[in-house]
Amino acid sequence: MKEKIILYFIGTAGSGKSTLTNSFKLWLDMKSLDSIIINLDPGAENLPYMPDVDIRDWISLNEIMKNYGLGPNGAQIACADMIAMNAEDIKNSINSFQSDYILVDTPGQLELFAFRESGKYIIDYINKKRSMIAYLIDYSLAQNPSGFVSQMLLSLSTNFRINLPQMNILSKSDLLGENDRKKVISWSEDIELLLTDLENQNPSIYREMSEKILKIINEFENKIQIFPTGKDFFGVEDIYNNIQIQFLGGEDLQKD
Repeated sequence: MKEKIILYFIGTAGSGKSTLTNSFKLWLDMKSLDSIIINLDPGAENLPYMPDVDIRDWISLNEIMKNYGLGPNGAQIACADMIAMNAEDIKNSINSFQSDYILVDTPGQLELFAFRESGKYIIDYINKKRSMIAYLIDYSLAQNPSGFVSQMLLSLSTNFRINLPQMNILSKSDLLGENDRKKVISWSEDIELLLTDLENQNPSIYREMSEKILKIINEFENKIQIFPTGKDFFGVEDIYNNIQIQFLGGEDLQKD
């Protein structure tokens, strides 16, 4: 029996995790590939998809706020840790489906999953060996060289924290003009060009810090490649192809 491939969609709040999770699910459906969606955000509202496994069946953000007298931020932290307590139920629910792909929509705030032990525990418990990160970079935060550098640093931090194969995705890139999108992509392909554009920014502490951070990032140049995505399934096939390369040596899993 084939082992499931698990893809975690991770990114900052508003980066488009739920939207891209839904788009990838619809694309897989069109290719007759079996997949399910797991929602791990107990505070999610108005999701664009109907989750097959939903953490809200076990944990309610509003109930945690009410029962423990917590504000939204404190309740989110408490919920993040409670997710690990329901790891067995989540895994059993996942295993009840016969599917090739498990798409995991993680909590809206990046730190609640990537930088707490509960997130790592969930990944390990479900099956770390068959897991991969789709890290979303919000186009609005990466339009200038300094912003791009800060986003790459956050991506690297997530990668080192979780220690999984990772692809970087420029989400909502269709909202950028074509020239701006090409410019951002070129920064990921040519770090010298990024440095030049960074040096051409107005002098500031922020620019100086970005230049120093870029020297660190330069040591991990192979980890800053990004893939643009957007509406109408733009770029979604690149996500699929990266999964095939990582887990199947490039062998296509599409059914005959």
